[in-house]
Amino acid sequence: MDKKNWLKFVIGWVVVFAVRLFPFRPPNVEPVLATLMPFSKRFGYWSSFLFGFLSIGLFDLATGKLGQWTLLTGITYGLVGVGAAYFFRKRNATALSFAAYGFIGTIAYDAVTGLSMGPLFFGQSLSDAFFGQIPFTLAHLAGTLVLAVLVSPALYRWVVENKRLETTSVFRFRGAEA
Repeated sequence: MDKKNWLKFVIGWVVVFAVRLFPFRPPNVEPVLATLMPFSKRFGYWSSFLFGFLSIGLFDLATGKLGQWTLLTGITYGLVGVGAAYFFRKRNATALSFAAYGFIGTIAYDAVTGLSMGPLFFGQSLSDAFFGQIPFTLAHLAGTLVLAVLVSPALYRWVVENKRLETTSVFRFRGAEA
């Protein structure tokens, strides 16, 4: 994350917060991956990890819901972001590409978090975690695919690739190199 793109990352986090705070939003309509993918395409591995990790950490901090799950879900979204950066290295930023990785990333995220949190933190059996995760993951996939097709391409075009949203352009910093 270089200085000139901080504003873009803030816009991305605002999108995540806005969707996650939307009243009556089903819990498996999750904006993190759909927002993370456009940033992963443009900014690479390290920035993708930070964006995913901080999307969870900052939200949990702001809403007073920090817990043992924050670290696991934040790291998992960070690693899903690294996977997205790898996936998008040689792919165009199209709705189909975003949907394809949205599917992969959601399965990976739900496999790690859904099969570990219940057994590790709440004493749930692995069998119960697995079978209980199936309907949640199906709904999570539906939400991710809709957001990946509608939101990800728009964020990529209007925010990530928009040179007018570079921090130095917006705030007219001169001599930033000094």
